[in-house]
Amino acid sequence: MDLGISGKTALVFGGSRGMGRACALQLAREGVAVTIAARNPQTLEQAAAEISRETGNGVGWVSADLTQPHGRDAAIAACPHPDILINNADGPLPGDFRDWTREDWIASLDAMMLGPIDMIRRVVDGMIERRFGRIVNIVSRSVKAPHAELGLSNGARSGLIGFVGGLARQTVRHNVTINNLLPGAFATDAQVRHIQGMLEQSGKTFDQLWEERGRANPAGRYGQPEEVGALCAYLCSAQSGYMTAQSILIDGGGYPGTY
Repeated sequence: MDLGISGKTALVFGGSRGMGRACALQLAREGVAVTIAARNPQTLEQAAAEISRETGNGVGWVSADLTQPHGRDAAIAACPHPDILINNADGPLPGDFRDWTREDWIASLDAMMLGPIDMIRRVVDGMIERRFGRIVNIVSRSVKAPHAELGLSNGARSGLIGFVGGLARQTVRHNVTINNLLPGAFATDAQVRHIQGMLEQSGKTFDQLWEERGRANPAGRYGQPEEVGALCAYLCSAQSGYMTAQSILIDGGGYPGTY
């Protein structure tokens, strides 16, 4: 399928690793002019070069922290008028809510709610003027199936989804859609950190937890980042203009509910 987005521009946060990189790669394959943003210049430069070689489509990069106003300024300076925005930020390590301070909560809100909302604010009016915009927030299955140890993520990411639900219904008449992806357990660096954060409480080794977590999924495995990239690219396509304000699970059937 031709997704109809060749020649569009995209700004992808967290684009140097994992699911963000997979989204950037798939968009570049579709002929989108992609700029990836993250904090580490070395991994960004390497990822941009590798995606460019693989797709034959030059990929730009910018060192930009989504949680900081100056980082969001830098991202917009590097990609001033994106047609596509991918918001993607790592969540905090698992923990006990009794140990979390106000600073912990504010940091989580900056990364997973306030930073993404500010990026939407910065780009959405331009998208409306151009009569095309696709915004995808990579969130987490935990907003539908919350785990106590992920309370910081549950709270902040749910706030983002609640905000999007209202805005997305105002922008869709202008061909600007906003949707959320809810990944489950994927074989990424973030999953490695998550399991490392569970070691002390579990009394098990990393290898034991890693194998158990993958085997416990109905699919019998972890998801691969490329699977998120493909779904993200469709949500960014010309054909997806009637799909907005949705939170779409991609978790191998791990969510146990009907709705």
